[in-house]
Amino acid sequence: MSSELLLLLSLFLPLVAAFLIALTGKSPNVRESVTLVASVLLLVVVTALYRRFLAGEVIAYEWLQILPGLAIKFRLESLGVLFSLVASFLWVITSVYGIGYMRGNNEKNQTRFFMLFPVAIAAALAIAFAGNLLTLFIFYEVMTLSTFPLVTHKGNDNAVKSGRIYLGVLIGSSIGLLLPAIIWVWSITGTTDFIAGGILLGKLDGTLLTVLALLFVLGIGKAAVMPVHRWLPAAMVAPTPVSALLHAVAVVKAGVFSVVKVVVYIFGIDHLRSAPHIEWVLYLAFFTVVMSSVIALRQDNLKKRLAYSTISQLSYVVMAALLLAPISIVGAAMHIAAHAFGKITLFFAAGSIYTASKKTEISQLDGIGHRMPFTMVAFTIGALSMIGLPPAVGFISKWYILMGAFEAEQMLAVGVILLSTLLNTAYFIPIVYRAFFVNEAGDNKDHGEAPVAIVAALSMTALLTMVLFLYPEIPYNLASMIQVR
Repeated sequence: MSSELLLLLSLFLPLVAAFLIALTGKSPNVRESVTLVASVLLLVVVTALYRRFLAGEVIAYEWLQILPGLAIKFRLESLGVLFSLVASFLWVITSVYGIGYMRGNNEKNQTRFFMLFPVAIAAALAIAFAGNLLTLFIFYEVMTLSTFPLVTHKGNDNAVKSGRIYLGVLIGSSIGLLLPAIIWVWSITGTTDFIAGGILLGKLDGTLLTVLALLFVLGIGKAAVMPVHRWLPAAMVAPTPVSALLHAVAVVKAGVFSVVKVVVYIFGIDHLRSAPHIEWVLYLAFFTVVMSSVIALRQDNLKKRLAYSTISQLSYVVMAALLLAPISIVGAAMHIAAHAFGKITLFFAAGSIYTASKKTEISQLDGIGHRMPFTMVAFTIGALSMIGLPPAVGFISKWYILMGAFEAEQMLAVGVILLSTLLNTAYFIPIVYRAFFVNEAGDNKDHGEAPVAIVAALSMTALLTMVLFLYPEIPYNLASMIQVR
């Protein structure tokens, strides 16, 4: 099979799966078998594309030209390949987890849930393989619209209210800020293609370059840089597998991936470095890293604490991209993968706790580690990755970001990284301490672990978080191949 057909297959396979899931909705076993088979097949296809990309093949496909310089096109490059591997691999594990969670909690509308999940994955892969800003923007919006019903899955007043915030912030930022930025780029360059070294050199300079950068950073609302972040905590009303999709597999990764891609392939790090006061855009990322960690400290609800942790970790990637040093770009790309495995483990653990005990608050977790040892050991590993401690892969990605801060001579960034690491420790370690070293409450004694599918999935992601620490070659090699100049 040609590489172009493989590329198209990777985009259409999840959509075919969504159609088949809708047809087999009345037979849960068949429906879920379709989900599992499709996720595995997609991983096989994406792995084949990865191997051909490493072999030096140029894999590209242009679907439709709308106007001169505006076409829907796809082209593989190393950052997109890394994102596609993360999304497709974690879809397999999230499918196993989702089956256990949805059945274990007797959730309603399960067919709709399993049908929309692959649509979001298809959008994620289209974003990963986007050859220009137009294509990225179209599928960025598809992802927002396809995940909205997942956020409002429960259908109660709280879910509907949160869904409005989710849709309003993401659509508002993309239409109000991102789309004008894309039109601006096209109007002055005649193209929106992603090209190594950027396309704005000699086309836009001075303060306007900084303004454009700000439009992109805030317009890509899925990156959740403050103040465009409210959608993310609001979305915690969704079932935990959706939270995993939002925080690890697709949505937020599409956000920070887009920021890195725009910095490297639209601006170019050398050209953006010349922009006056570009450090003020960087300071937004600094503020978000620290402030969201401070807010996380105050949250007793476990999923909300994890949500604000995600906001902080996303701004690590934005910060790394805006440090504009080659090694910090490596750190940004690696943190996309590291955060995916660590954070999905944490959300899987939160869902496991809820399924087994119906507990949602951190203050309720005294001694739960003795009843749910697999869940809480996995949670501990995920927490270590978020803090940036070995033997979890988060240590490696944070190390490269720290080295990028030194290379860029940004001592304030060094301070932000160290302070946020302390804050991460302050809001994660007490959870682990409660679980293992505080006597369990009486109402904790009537349950054990969650269903085996849930425990198997979170155990696998926790294990992989450590495996990637020991063998980081795949994400590191792809990150190192990003053409920053």
